[in-house]
Amino acid sequence: MSGKSLLLKVILLGDGGVGKSSLMNRYVTDRFDSQSFHTIGVEFLNRDLEVDGRLVTLQIWDTAGQERFKSLRTPFYRGADCCLLTFAVNDLQSFQNLGCWKKEFMFYSDVKDPERFPFVVLGNKVDMEEREVGEEEARAWCEENGCCPYYETSAKDDTNVTAAFEAAVREVLAAEDQIGHALLGSTIDLHGNRKASRTSCC
Repeated sequence: MSGKSLLLKVILLGDGGVGKSSLMNRYVTDRFDSQSFHTIGVEFLNRDLEVDGRLVTLQIWDTAGQERFKSLRTPFYRGADCCLLTFAVNDLQSFQNLGCWKKEFMFYSDVKDPERFPFVVLGNKVDMEEREVGEEEARAWCEENGCCPYYETSAKDDTNVTAAFEAAVREVLAAEDQIGHALLGSTIDLHGNRKASRTSCC
């Protein structure tokens, strides 16, 4: 295990009121505040963890979901390593808006490889009795939108919160490993001629 910690920036995106701040606070401070207010602009918290033998400092950015705060949140998308698209299972509109959030993120984040950028989808508030979005429906959306991992979470009950953030870390590490293998898969000789190796990475 390496002693140096890897800093990863993770963005929580989704409609206002779906529980993004509560998820971040539950994960970092292990607290839940039922009286929490809407985020204005952005906030972030750090948490150190170890995932599969790698030391990681996770910098979690919580963004305001309301449209009027768009100009405040979008500059912070740059440099993100992973995006957690969040909706509430008791709010169909928040689920239907996931595609818009993904598009907004891709437009403003300026990621180098959009096809491989890691997203994780969170269906929050599974502690609520009245559901408007079924698990199968959510999983189908994830399959159609890049095979994103999907987690049903509850910040209130602490259901799958740690698993969801650790999944984000694993997605980033897996994407970096793919890039690393792709770079190792080709060599450059001293005359500047690029030679592709016979093994391919997919």
